[in-house]
Amino acid sequence: MKIGVLLRALLLAAVIFLVWQGAALFLDGGRDAQPRLVTARGDLAADEQATIELFEKSKDSVVFISTRAAVMDVWTRNVFTVPRGTGSGFIWDDAGHVVTNFHVIEGASEALVKLADGRSFRAALVGASPTHDIAVLKIGVGFKRPPPVPIGTSHDLKVGQKVFAIGNPFGLDWTLTTGIVSALDRSLGTERGRSIEHLIQTDAAINPGNSGGPLLDSAGRLIGINTAIYSPSGASAGIGFAVPVDTVNRVVPQLIAKGKYIRPVLGIEVDEGLNARLTKLLGVEGVVILRVLPDSAAAAAGLRGAALAADGSLVPGDIIVAVAGKPVRNVAELFARLDDHQVGEVVSLRIRRDGRDVEVSVTLQAGA
Repeated sequence: MKIGVLLRALLLAAVIFLVWQGAALFLDGGRDAQPRLVTARGDLAADEQATIELFEKSKDSVVFISTRAAVMDVWTRNVFTVPRGTGSGFIWDDAGHVVTNFHVIEGASEALVKLADGRSFRAALVGASPTHDIAVLKIGVGFKRPPPVPIGTSHDLKVGQKVFAIGNPFGLDWTLTTGIVSALDRSLGTERGRSIEHLIQTDAAINPGNSGGPLLDSAGRLIGINTAIYSPSGASAGIGFAVPVDTVNRVVPQLIAKGKYIRPVLGIEVDEGLNARLTKLLGVEGVVILRVLPDSAAAAAGLRGAALAADGSLVPGDIIVAVAGKPVRNVAELFARLDDHQVGEVVSLRIRRDGRDVEVSVTLQAGA
C-alpha cells in the first residue's frame, strides 16, 4: 500500500515538472534569441604585437621537409621509396640553399621542401656535418624564393633572453612557440657516440618535427637551429636544445663550398675512455696526449705524447688543460674548443708538463 502511494506521488511530481518545463518553453517561444554584444578589446599589448610581427615576417623563410628512404623488396629485388620522416628548415641565402639538421635527412634517399605558400620542390643534398648535426639542401633557383632568415650572433646571448621557435611539430605546419634562453654552452650526446657542444638550452616548446627549424631572438634574427629535446616521453618537457648560430655560420659556408666540414686539429691521438681513466688516476683534469703524429702541427710545436716505461706502464707526456684560455676537461671539450677556430689559425695551449703548466702555440691543421 505504501509503495503504491509513493509511486503515485513520484508520478505526480514528474507530471508537474514536465508541465512547468512546457510552460516555460511556451512563454519563451516568442522571444528572439540574439547574440550577445561584443566587448571592444582595445589595442594589443606591445609585446603581443611584436610577436605577431616577428612571426609574420619570419614564417615565409621557414620550410617543411619530408624525406623518403629507398628500400629493396627482397623477393623481387625491386627498389622503391617509403616515407622516412619530417622536419623543418629555413632559407639560408638567395641561391636556394636550405639549412636543417643532419638527423632530419640522415638515411634518406630524397627530400621534399615545402614552402609556406604551399609550393613544394625536390631538394638536392649539398653537404652535411654529422658532428654539428647540420645539413645543407638546395632547391631550384628559377622561381621566386622567400627571403633568407636574418643572421644574428650567439656568443653574446644571455640567460633569460626571449627566444622564438618556428617549425612543424608533429607535422603541424608553421607553429610558433616562445620561451627564454635557459642555459648556455650545454653538451648533448648523440647516437653516433659523439657529443654536440656549445648548445643553447631553451624552454620554448620543441617537439618532433621542430628539428632543423630556426630559433630567433626578439629582433627576428637567427640565433640557433632547434635540434633536440630532453624528454623520456618524446614530447616537450621544457628542455630543448639548439645549435648556436656562430657554429652554423662557420660550418654552413664550408658545406656549400666543399660539401663537408674540415675540422681544425692538432695532429694528436687521444681516447675518450682511456683519458677518463688516466686523468682520474693522475688526479688532473684535461686531455692526455697519447701520441703525436709525425709531421703534424703538434709535432712542429714540440708537443709530447705518452710513452711506455720499461715495466710496460704508461708514462704520461703532455696534458692539455686549456685552449685559448678556455679550460679543457675532457676529449669532447678539446674538440669543441678547437672547433671555435679556423684551419691555419694559431692557438695557445696550456700544457701540464712534468708537473708544471707551460704555454705552447700551435698552428691548427686540417683534419682528415
